[in-house]
Amino acid sequence: MADWPYSTAAWQRLRKAKLSASPMCEPCSKLGRVVPAHHVDHIVAIAAGGDAFPSLDGLMSMCQPCHSIKTAAVDRKGGSGIRFKGVGLDGLPVDPGHPFVAEGYTPSDP
Repeated sequence: MADWPYSTAAWQRLRKAKLSASPMCEPCSKLGRVVPAHHVDHIVAIAAGGDAFPSLDGLMSMCQPCHSIKTAAVDRKGGSGIRFKGVGLDGLPVDPGHPFVAEGYTPSDP
């Protein structure tokens, strides 16, 4: 893990606020699983131009396995680019970067 911004008091406060607001792993929750989150991930990586200290909706609470999968798939060279496989209980892809989700599709669309 890189030192900055994770070693700052501002990140620790933001991380604590996100885990307080969303204490369960968000990808697991979409799949109907109840798993506590211990990691907070930037939805848009800092290296990809994301804000180091985004609003809470720019972060995702995750369990360790989901965080590892996302990091390997998206943040590492040679990754598949797919954060999370599968569809949630709502019928939409779990991956927030999936074109279905990213383009604003909602089930009520024709």
